[in-house]
Amino acid sequence: MKRMTSILLAAAVLSGCAAQGSNPSARDGRGKDVPAARIVGEPVDCIPIRTIQESRVRDDWTIDFRVGGNRWYRNSLPNRCSSLGLERAFSYSTSLSQLCNVDIITVISSSGGPGPINRGSCGLGEFTPVELVK
Repeated sequence: MKRMTSILLAAAVLSGCAAQGSNPSARDGRGKDVPAARIVGEPVDCIPIRTIQESRVRDDWTIDFRVGGNRWYRNSLPNRCSSLGLERAFSYSTSLSQLCNVDIITVISSSGGPGPINRGSCGLGEFTPVELVK
């Protein structure tokens, strides 16, 4: 009976891997729930920190920033930021009053300990003004 349980467990694990392997977005960190966006202006290198009202992590590649009312800037990271889409939380540090495409964000996790855990750092891309399609 113990052997049969081990075989069933192994089969369940392998079928889970196969299901995940058939979904390319599960491997590359691109989320299937990233809202479509219509570009409404030219990309900019920086946005003033004081105007940022909200940030929404969409996946390992995409962060949307809401500024002043209902204006949005989409930051499409130049490289994958592993675990960003899973944790959906990041921090940044800058001595300027702006967040820029040369700045580095740090993925943080609040699970498993008394304080946040650093999950790695990634560079930002340009900030593209967008209108989120609903």
